Amino acid sequence: MDIILVYLLIGIAVGVLAGLFGVGGGLVIVPALVFVFARLGFSAEVIVHLAVGSSLATIIFTSISAIYAHHKRGAVLWTACWQLTPGIILGAALGAMLADAMPGLLLRRVFAFFEWLVAAQLLLNIKPAAARTLPGRAGMTAAGTVIGGVSSIIGIGGGTLTVPFLLWCNVLMQRAVATSSACGLPIAIAGSISFIFTGWNEMPILPAYATGYVYWPAVLGITFTSVLFAPLGAALAHRLPAEKLRRNFGFFLIVLGAYMFAKA
Repeated sequence: MDIILVYLLIGIAVGVLAGLFGVGGGLVIVPALVFVFARLGFSAEVIVHLAVGSSLATIIFTSISAIYAHHKRGAVLWTACWQLTPGIILGAALGAMLADAMPGLLLRRVFAFFEWLVAAQLLLNIKPAAARTLPGRAGMTAAGTVIGGVSSIIGIGGGTLTVPFLLWCNVLMQRAVATSSACGLPIAIAGSISFIFTGWNEMPILPAYATGYVYWPAVLGITFTSVLFAPLGAALAHRLPAEKLRRNFGFFLIVLGAYMFAKA
């Protein structure tokens, strides 16, 4: 099968799943790319880093359409987004440097544990109770740093962290999701740039068409179809049983986590 077709198929799956569950595609993109890159014979030293960096780059493009859709409905809390952004940028840069220092197997297993945590949240339907209001500038910067750092290491847009944080701070779900989408753009931009720089010294063992840890054929193929098919996932979300979907996706993440945890 032509490899570009594989990237397009991954994008379809990511778009539909993102529309169905409102989760960042990185939870699926990273394991899928680790599998594909291994079959293509890319250097084992950089496969996981390349998958994470490429995942972040796809989010640059997919988050723009999501931001536009939420902004039209007036749901984005832009003040909160701007307050989180400085910490997000700092955290994303630090996360990329930490990921670069990790051996590929350790990074795989960190990703696996995160997948399992998200799976547990879905299966147990854990939602944080509103316990406080949004903190001041220092607190928002600290929260943004954690969100940006973890998201950069894992290769996600941060929704699995940003939404619970905003809900805990008494933000309505619709606004929390919309604001999280807006925060995904600085995460993706800062994370992608950082992975390009941290991967620059690995260029001799990286495949052609990679810039640092960003592999452009995968980025462009996945982005193209994920943007097209996200509306289909959103439409299906209104027709299919939500509880059953959430459980099935939770079990799917457990399987993906097990694959990532296993030694290649």
